[in-house]
Order: sequence, then structure tokens, then C-alpha cells
Amino acid sequence: MKYRTLGRTGLKVSEISLGGLFVSSIGAARDDARKAIHRAVELGINYIDTAPGYHDSEESVGYALRDVTSPLVISTKLGGRPVPFDARDKAALRRSFEESLRLLGRDSVDILMIHEPDRPGQYDWFANWDEFTGPVTDLLEELKAEGLIRFTGLGGTTAYTLPHIIATGRFDVVLTAFNYSLLWQEATISVLPEAKKHGLGIVIGSPLQQGALAKCYTATVEKGARWLSPPRRAQFKALYGLVADTRIPLPELALRFVLSNPAVATTLSGARSVEEIELNVAAAEKGPLPDDVMKEIARIAGMVPFRPFEEPFGLPFTREYRGPGQAMLGHV
Repeated sequence: MKYRTLGRTGLKVSEISLGGLFVSSIGAARDDARKAIHRAVELGINYIDTAPGYHDSEESVGYALRDVTSPLVISTKLGGRPVPFDARDKAALRRSFEESLRLLGRDSVDILMIHEPDRPGQYDWFANWDEFTGPVTDLLEELKAEGLIRFTGLGGTTAYTLPHIIATGRFDVVLTAFNYSLLWQEATISVLPEAKKHGLGIVIGSPLQQGALAKCYTATVEKGARWLSPPRRAQFKALYGLVADTRIPLPELALRFVLSNPAVATTLSGARSVEEIELNVAAAEKGPLPDDVMKEIARIAGMVPFRPFEEPFGLPFTREYRGPGQAMLGHV
């Protein structure tokens, strides 16, 4: 396993990390998730990301880590708990964090993120949206002073609002999801440059676009999926052609693309099973993609540089189509 520095935190993190969305009852049975996490740690993965919004992920992670003694970097979030949720109730936010510690079985965590601070319609986090301040930022500073967290972070999904929050300089880590992968690269416009400018550790979420890049859905792309725009359909066909030409499996291509960027500290991978963990680690061990493959990926990505209007947020190749703008539970 290779390790990279997580920005100005100085933490050394495995370049493949564990995303907690599917370390829960919506993704795997608890004992299966436990086995997957144990195998991940055995293979050198030392960064685990979770959140209250990921169903029972925190509890599942805590259960799996009860007998793990290896040093780990644990990141969780504020958001979605308690219900009804008030993002400006500092006392409730503190209680939520205390519940995270209880579920994880830890006295402190390394990183505490604000979950989707870039979506006012999701959570109304800031009392002052011009300066991005409010009870949540006050609480983060208090928790850091008390030694309950070491670093603060942002877990977002937008390509243009998120950089303005990064620019405040108040945060140490950014987790950006759904906008840096083989076909979706909006994060390159301002999220990644702004994060690099301020020394934030960069974590990439959903490198497989929640399954859209997990396999080649050739028949669906050619004859179905009415929610695909003609340019996106042509782009998928070009990508599948690259997979055939290079003989690199699509999930491996997706992971190695993200890790070919030296600015990225780590990318989150799913953990439904031991097999998934082993495949992801094996893909990362093959290293960056060749230059000619990266150039072809850039050409294909340029076919659809921005999301087509009304494109579903998470392309539902294996799920029921519910209209545009709908991501899965937890988003990141």
C-alpha cells in the first residue's frame, strides 16, 4: 500500500481508503462489513470515512473496529442527526458528535466534516452565508480546542459553491464527490485548484459514480436508459471502447485515473465484501495510468464537459429511475 500526505494535516493516509456509505445495513450485512474492514486494515488501508447520514454506518464501523489495534485515521461528519435536524442548533450538533463517538467506540476522531455545506437546500448550515460562519464553525473550533477532533473538513458535491467555502481557510480537508471521475471532471475547474492553493488534504468520493462506472452497461447504453442524453450516450460508448482497447477493467480504470493525480491524497472505495477490498487494492497497486491512456480519457471527458440538463445525479443503471437530481442516501 502506498501512502500520501493529507494536505496540511501532515497525516499519512493510504491512497485507497474506506467509504462508509456501504459499511452499513444498506450495503452489507454487519459481519460481512466487519470482515471487509479487517481485510482492508490487513492490506494497509488506514483511512475510514463515515457519517450520521450513512444509515447505521457509524455503528457498523465501530462494531468492526472493536478488536482492531492498528492506528487509523477516522473521519465522520455533522449533519442529519438529530431528527428533525437544525443545522444552527449548536447544542444539538454537539450531542450528535458525542453520539458519533459512542457509536464509533472512540474518545476522539481525527477529522470532523460538515456534511454538504455547499447545498443550502440540504442543510442551512451558516448564519452568515457570505463568510460561511455560524454555530457549526464555532463548535468545530471548540471541539478542536478540547482535543476531541484534530482537524476540520468539508464533505461536498458541488463544483462551484464548495471552492468559496474552501477559500475561507478555516478547514483542513475537503472530500469532494461525484465531480472527479472518468466522465465527470468539474472539480478540476475550481475545487481542486482552490484546495491546493490553501493546502487542504483532498479526498475523492465516489470514483465509480455510485456504480455508473462499476461495469460496462453496454446493452443498456446502446438500447435503453432513456435518461441518457445523446452526447452522454456517445461518451459512454467511447469509454467502453477504451476499456476494450486497453483491456483494463472499468473499475480499475476509474480508480487508477483518480490516483494518477498527485494532488489527491486518497480516494474512497466501497467495502461490501472482502473481494471488493482486494480488487480495489490490487488496482491501486498497479500505479498511475500511462500518459496515452490519460490523454484519451481527457478527450472522452471533453465530449461532455458539463452535466446535461436533467441528467440524474446518480445514473441509475441498476436502480429505478426517479428523475433528475436524485442521489442515493448520504450523497457522499
